[in-house]
Amino acid sequence: GPLSANGKEMANGITLYLEEQNHQLAGREAKLIVEDTEGKPPIALNKARALAESHSVHVIVGPLATAEAYALVSYIERQKIPTLSPTVAGEDLTQRRRSPYVVRTGWSAGQPGHPFGKYAHDTMKYKKIAMIGQDWAFGHESCGAFQRTFEEAGGQVVQKLWPPFGTTDFAPYITGLKRDVDAIYFAGAGNDALRFARQYQDAGLKGKIPLIGSGNFTDEHILRSMGDEALGIVTALHYSAALQTPANRRFVKAYEAKHQQVPSYYAEGTYVAGSVLRAAFEASGSDAEDAAKFLAALRRVNITDAPRGPVSFDDYGHPIENIYVRRVERVDGKLQNTVIHTFNAVSQFGPYRAEDFLKNPVYSRDWPPCKAC
Repeated sequence: GPLSANGKEMANGITLYLEEQNHQLAGREAKLIVEDTEGKPPIALNKARALAESHSVHVIVGPLATAEAYALVSYIERQKIPTLSPTVAGEDLTQRRRSPYVVRTGWSAGQPGHPFGKYAHDTMKYKKIAMIGQDWAFGHESCGAFQRTFEEAGGQVVQKLWPPFGTTDFAPYITGLKRDVDAIYFAGAGNDALRFARQYQDAGLKGKIPLIGSGNFTDEHILRSMGDEALGIVTALHYSAALQTPANRRFVKAYEAKHQQVPSYYAEGTYVAGSVLRAAFEASGSDAEDAAKFLAALRRVNITDAPRGPVSFDDYGHPIENIYVRRVERVDGKLQNTVIHTFNAVSQFGPYRAEDFLKNPVYSRDWPPCKAC
């Protein structure tokens, strides 16, 4: 389906990790079975049933999208199958609708936005921002987290526009953007992000009003197809292929050699899932058959050398990890997300106590309210 390229990168990432381990995790053979959900929740559920009932898998890694993940939760709980979620960003998967059988190894939509909102105000010195986000849960949650900390730091969000997912013509929205702002925040990915950046430049706004946004706006899976329209865009995410650490340089080199492209967070997410699996199996004495024992080990995993940096887990099965502020630059003729600031050990709850955070509704079109709009 429309997410097939990203799904392929997920398969590439975990395949690379298993190949590096000679298909052995903690002394046991690791057999990978890849199923295509077509990006559809009912098919994702059917494929999970087949994996559990026909193949008797010990662990499920995936699926890719939030709606698919929510469709699987009740089945996973009935079957008691440990599941790693490497790419789903829906907040409530590890918050209000969390399951003891799901451990997220990726990120949540609001996780980068919390530190980035305050950074945009305090460091980038932005005071007024207009927001435009894809009109679905990811766009709402990414914008909501950024807005909350940006406004608490003293800034104002003065406009929020919501083009539907799959918008081809952003002209009406770009025309409607307020011009008396310090920056535009865009929350979106895939072809929407590609089209928005190009049409923003075509409208003559590039170089006049800075563009910032959610990390997947310029993630490597999109950046490959972008041109000069992307230069200077600043985003925040838990990963950048340009991250200059020994672990990431090794990973990027190996991935590029095998697939002739730099990895996106989709590939890095499943690669890290493999590393987490190995650590959990080692801690549980390779006991894949005891789901409770394995899950307990899984939630205690602490990895120091993932490509993205250190990874540990909170009490809700969500990674505590670095968030990187990245600026698109051209280096050696190629676009990259150059890391310009690092926030260490960021929680899914940002600067807030989990108990207090969860008393609020999930971020949405209307929460937090846009008081300055």
